[in-house]
Amino acid sequence: MSQEEEESILIDLEKSRFPYCIVWTPLPFITWLIPIIGHMGIATSNGVIRDFAGPYFVSEDQMAFGRPTKYWKMDPSYVLDGKKGWDEAILKASNIYCNRMHNLIWDNCHSHVSMALNIMKYQDKSSYNMVKTFFLFTYHCRYISFYGFLKTWLPFCIIMSIVIGLILYTKL
Repeated sequence: MSQEEEESILIDLEKSRFPYCIVWTPLPFITWLIPIIGHMGIATSNGVIRDFAGPYFVSEDQMAFGRPTKYWKMDPSYVLDGKKGWDEAILKASNIYCNRMHNLIWDNCHSHVSMALNIMKYQDKSSYNMVKTFFLFTYHCRYISFYGFLKTWLPFCIIMSIVIGLILYTKL
């Protein structure tokens, strides 16, 4: 891989560019109560994020619920046709999801990412689904920074502290 190619796949937090990554950001209220539940997107080879943001809408370059706090760097060498296959799969999955109704439980942002992985046959597999993608991401992801960790977990900790405080206060 040339130096130019290596530089093109570097993550740029300032510009919110995550080449060859699955990214995640907290969902207001839901993540505050269950911190492992959030909103997922997938980035193209140049780092532009695509996410199924709502009914009949896949956003580009601006995640529906803010900048990513976690990411999973993928290896483009596991994709049929490399960079071209990666980008084409994301485009195809996005075009399909632009014509779909969003369902928080059954057909959501995780499903969109799973479809892209299936189309590109990541690691020569086409059995990804929202549950498998959720667990794989949860296992492999990294926080972008300590701030990303705080943005994910601090609201939950505050809510739990208040609940525990109220329980203890009412027992006195």
